[in-house]
Amino acid sequence: MAATRIWIKNPLAIFTANDLDASGGLVIEDGRIAEVLGAGQQPATPCQQVFDAREHVVLPGLINTHHHFYQTLTRAWAPVVNQPLFPWLKTLYPVWARLTPEKLALASKVALAELLLSGCSTAADHHYLFPGGLENAIDVQVEAVRELGMRAMLTRGSMSLGEADGGLPPQQTVQQGEVILADSQRLIGQYHQRGDGAQIQIALAPCSPFSVTQEIMRQSAELAEELDVRLHTHLAETLDEEDFCLQRFGLRTVDYLDSVGWLGARTWLAHGIHFNPDEITRLGAAGTGICHCPSSNMRLASGICPSVELEAAGAPLGLGVDGSASNDASNMILEARQALYIQRLRYGAEQITPQRVLGWASKGSAKLLGRSDIGELAVGKQADLALFKLDELRFSGSHDPLSALLLCGADRADRMMIGGTWRVIDGQIEGLDVAQLIADHRQAARELING
Repeated sequence: MAATRIWIKNPLAIFTANDLDASGGLVIEDGRIAEVLGAGQQPATPCQQVFDAREHVVLPGLINTHHHFYQTLTRAWAPVVNQPLFPWLKTLYPVWARLTPEKLALASKVALAELLLSGCSTAADHHYLFPGGLENAIDVQVEAVRELGMRAMLTRGSMSLGEADGGLPPQQTVQQGEVILADSQRLIGQYHQRGDGAQIQIALAPCSPFSVTQEIMRQSAELAEELDVRLHTHLAETLDEEDFCLQRFGLRTVDYLDSVGWLGARTWLAHGIHFNPDEITRLGAAGTGICHCPSSNMRLASGICPSVELEAAGAPLGLGVDGSASNDASNMILEARQALYIQRLRYGAEQITPQRVLGWASKGSAKLLGRSDIGELAVGKQADLALFKLDELRFSGSHDPLSALLLCGADRADRMMIGGTWRVIDGQIEGLDVAQLIADHRQAARELING
């Protein structure tokens, strides 16, 4: 039996993240893009289904490259609303240490559902909390991703440097190096998919210079090389972190990264704010990627990522919403809007266009995850699409549909397709009882805070 061909016909506007003219739409077959049609073009052979996209702006499924799903349980918590990073962490660590598998499952589902409704088809998560009873945290997340039908890069995070040894996290949240490496190896063997169309991938992600030992950084780099997976960590987010590296290691952040074998194209870093010109040159030469997290960086007053210099140096650049205790939303299209505005503050309006920022949120983010099968609309790429309508009050009077998505504040996709399957229809996630999820998640959040 021949595969069903779907024509996404004559969109109101379409962003391909490349130079292709797709104004006539896309033909989807076998979960991939089979044809890209220019203005007035017809599919080469008949399509069994035609979706009239004349009211929709079509984007590649957006790709979130940094998040902490579990933090949806501690959004807008009064004690940390006005704290910068280090005090914010110290206040939240004891709360997070009470996380359970049931609460993590709800938190992950909420984060993924919110991302999906915002136009995101692929999400990276950085989970580094494994208190007693939560040893199988990543397995819990795999189930949530499968339930939502999304793609994910689940990073096996870790903390091995506790307060007793000069680190920031409390002792009950840290693990021994051999436990971390054994679980990392297990997860890669059990879940990591390779090649085009992968749904679940695993990366190794020691949390940060102030919460892990140099040994676990080095050993993770060696294991990633051996098993051919990617590396992820937080770096150069705040000046506090830079001071910590200088005091503990006698090195600035990029020198530290280099000293533990992480300065390379296998690595992508969250934040990447406080780099000097020489460090930017080195990151670019190494092909190390940077995930820009504008909302979190503004919320915690951390600084502004030097995106233009990083890109000019050759460093791939993507976007991330970051954890929901420092954003406090999980919304990719709003994150793109935030990136547009904060980067314009630094570089001016002419350099930072909606197209450039949407490129970071799609093709740029795909590159951070080491993927070339997603993040753009071209023949052979995965059929991951985000479709937005401009029929709400906020869009009335707008003229350029693509610019309107960001400038007028689009926050919800009308439809989402992942691998050729509709996952969101008319703004609703197929098969998910959102009201029940919210009720369960709110209860879990109350329990976590109240201890």
